[in-house]
Amino acid sequence: MGSTQATPGPSAGGPAAQGRQAGGTPRVALAELLAGNRRFVSGQPMHGHDVTAAAAASGDQQPYAVVLGCIDSRVPLEAIFDQTFGAMCVIRTGGHVLDRAVRGSIEFAVGQLGVPLVMVLGHERCGAVGAAVEALRSGQRPEGSLAHLVDEIAPAVVEAGLDDPAVQPLAIRRHVGRTVRALRHDDLLAGPVAAGRVAVVGGLYDLATGEVALLDPP
Repeated sequence: MGSTQATPGPSAGGPAAQGRQAGGTPRVALAELLAGNRRFVSGQPMHGHDVTAAAAASGDQQPYAVVLGCIDSRVPLEAIFDQTFGAMCVIRTGGHVLDRAVRGSIEFAVGQLGVPLVMVLGHERCGAVGAAVEALRSGQRPEGSLAHLVDEIAPAVVEAGLDDPAVQPLAIRRHVGRTVRALRHDDLLAGPVAAGRVAVVGGLYDLATGEVALLDPP
């Protein structure tokens, strides 16, 4: 699965307002997310996350995107997409691993809040993927619930090739792709995805530059 740098059209107006005014389409939602990432990378963010923005968003929820990312402290999702209060739903787990609570949260955002876009965001040097690589190479399964993360990521490591020196960056991309496909085929998401009302996309965050590149764009 290759990667391409996204080049959506320019953003105008607030992201949440733009997504809703254009009918909440997946294309507009994705363009708004990536336009925010370009503002973030260029050092010209729109949103300072102050209390007035919180008050303005205190009414009904109208988010236009769900972003499922990793818990890594270097990847604050609202910041890297330059989003204000009320614009996006954020879910973070180690290595963006799916479980029933995550699936249910995404299903709620799509079914009840009308969100048209779900993004799965991986990042370079992901520690959870690194732990899965180490566990498979050593043959020692970690203790506790960390074993669940390793088990969920392990198929991507195997696909990438455990003996490949570049297995970790390859596995990160594979794992994003596997997560995207799992959500596209989710029982409650498959119908809206097939109808074009919802898109599920994968992305990769560059820790050094702050840029998000789409993986296997729709």
